[in-house]
Amino acid sequence: MPDNVPTDAAAPSIEHLWLHFTRHSAADDPGIPVIVRGEGAYVWDARGKRYLDGLAGLFAVQVGHGREELAAAAAEQTRRLAYFPLWSHAHPAAIELADRLAAAAPGDLNRVFFTVSGGESVETAWKLAKQYFRLTGRPGKHKVISRSLAYHGTSQGALSITGIPGAKQDFEPLVPSTVRVPNTNFYRAPEHGDDPVAFGRWAADRIEEAIEFEGPGTVAAVFLEPMQNTGGCFPPPPGYFQRVREICDRHDVLLVSDEVICAFGRLGHAFGADRYGYRPDIITTAKGLTSGYAPLGAVLAGDRLMEPFRRDGATFMHGSTYGGHPVSCAVALANLDVIEREGLYEHVRDTEDAFRATLDRLTDLPIVGDVRGGGFFYGIELVKDKTTKRTFTAEESERILRGHVSARLFESGLYCRADDRAEPVVQLSPPLICDQAHFDEMEQILRDALTSAGRLL
Repeated sequence: MPDNVPTDAAAPSIEHLWLHFTRHSAADDPGIPVIVRGEGAYVWDARGKRYLDGLAGLFAVQVGHGREELAAAAAEQTRRLAYFPLWSHAHPAAIELADRLAAAAPGDLNRVFFTVSGGESVETAWKLAKQYFRLTGRPGKHKVISRSLAYHGTSQGALSITGIPGAKQDFEPLVPSTVRVPNTNFYRAPEHGDDPVAFGRWAADRIEEAIEFEGPGTVAAVFLEPMQNTGGCFPPPPGYFQRVREICDRHDVLLVSDEVICAFGRLGHAFGADRYGYRPDIITTAKGLTSGYAPLGAVLAGDRLMEPFRRDGATFMHGSTYGGHPVSCAVALANLDVIEREGLYEHVRDTEDAFRATLDRLTDLPIVGDVRGGGFFYGIELVKDKTTKRTFTAEESERILRGHVSARLFESGLYCRADDRAEPVVQLSPPLICDQAHFDEMEQILRDALTSAGRLL
């Protein structure tokens, strides 16, 4: 048992705490988990119960919990320089981290703008795209295209780009000028049969169709995740991003790779764009940059996007108090050191087939329709009927996914995500240090929960 984990005390009250994305009618239950410690791939609650962290916190904790070197880096930076903003000044940690990210980024993405979170990175990228076109004489190019069900953040601009209707409706009217196109859920694309290449071209061509409908002179950017999160890990079909790149070049539209989840090893590479072989104009990041040990995001932009800001006194009128915080930058540098020293990108590539094969065992269950993803990022779609791919009703999703599967998994010691913002899925995104023993543990807990859920149907 780890130190400082109470085993007989009641969990602290959350009376005054407003939780994120949480139904407080349920959260007011005094039994809500209070997580007090993490070590490696596991976390413990206030009662001493251990859970396998199958979601890396929230797609973030790449190097695992309890890394002393990251804590030491934060402490040392705090002693040296706890805080100074990047407003017309710089500090060594931000300079070094920017250099390191620019060296790792694909193509000429040599300019790094630091933020505090993934949503703020997306917000920054949209503002950058709009001002870039304004400075280069095309002020009409301001619209953004994104995919159905894609999540890009919760601030007003990022939420406008987000393609999840249920996440947006309570906050409308939002920022205008965003357009949705189909995502790459091949499992739900029966008209394309067994031809993912044809499906990928069809999906990419819907982007061109949207650009032409809106007018190329009005579209600034296309925002795409390398592997779409919401809906349960939709990989890009072969050739999809290459076709999108051609379309963006043809219409002078920026391709933004939203890698808040996919960067820093989630897919076995520094960036998802590297895995799928495409060249974005902008990359948005956060999460795994610090393994969640400190809040930090970054926007990586190509040299051409910086160029007009270097002329005639132009200023990017954007920033935040804590963007590029010295302590967060120091933690990020230490985190990247651990990733490099332990070969975690290579580890993900070496073991992803074994992880996938372990999860594929679950396809013998009638309730498991599809297992999809890559790297250490997988979704398991649940169905009522495997032959027809018939999905749950809203009542069934509430009763089975939320009411049974989610609780059963957590009670059995697995923290992951049961999500029904599209078809019902279970998502897994564990720390990059995990191995076959962890894969087997996940599979066994999932098997028990999904077997019992199948009986409820």
